[in-house]
Amino acid sequence: MSIITLTTEWQGFDYYNGVLKGKLMRACKGAVIVDNANGIPAFNLQHAAFVIRNTFHHYPEGSIHIVCVQSEYHESHPHLLVKAHGHYFIGADNGIFHLILNSEPESVIRLNLPEDDHFDETGAFALAAAAVFNGDDLSGIGESVDEINEKVPLRATLEDKSITGSIIFVDSYGNVISNITRDLFNRVFSKKKFNIAIRSNKNLIEKISTSYTSEGISDLIATFNSLNLLEVGINGANVAQLLSLQVGDTIRVATPGNKKKPGTLF
Repeated sequence: MSIITLTTEWQGFDYYNGVLKGKLMRACKGAVIVDNANGIPAFNLQHAAFVIRNTFHHYPEGSIHIVCVQSEYHESHPHLLVKAHGHYFIGADNGIFHLILNSEPESVIRLNLPEDDHFDETGAFALAAAAVFNGDDLSGIGESVDEINEKVPLRATLEDKSITGSIIFVDSYGNVISNITRDLFNRVFSKKKFNIAIRSNKNLIEKISTSYTSEGISDLIATFNSLNLLEVGINGANVAQLLSLQVGDTIRVATPGNKKKPGTLF
């Protein structure tokens, strides 16, 4: 059984979903087609890469992952089939593959443009997926290339016993996920006091909670999620809305100094 996952910036009502799925079902008979994520913010490669990077390895090896985010063909970012970690990825060479893998792929094929769908990614992607699914000679769908476009991910920085990170994702509950890893945090603040400031010193947290339910309703909470990334939220509320937080905003962890007393927001 082969699995084809779709991660797209299309909304559920967009007809593109049916076009791509229809082409895949005709070309890959018996494949299981899974909506990994849709409605990704348009052209937001960082968001899409975060989702795919943290989900693809949960699928069986040999799965095919189609990425329709900023995926229209252009000479500067042609369509590619990339193999890495035993999985196949299909999309545009716009930096997304480097963000997903953060490593060199096993192989890269620049896809030929389908004659009947000249600039339509659904045609190109369905043909590439079918070639992998059916075990065809992949040299027939394109030309091997050595490099992919690189896009640098946002990384937390360490300076003078403090960590400065950024919000890299906002989930469905309005919880914000940072690029500060548990390992980096523990290297600096293991058994030491600290303050976590979200965008400014007006919103401070001075401990790591084990879960949201371990704290009171309306408490501002910091925890490490299943990805071992520092996450900030409010028990029972949407922290992104209440504090007007968005991707790119700063989260800073430092030793205590002049600060306001942490507490609830209400």
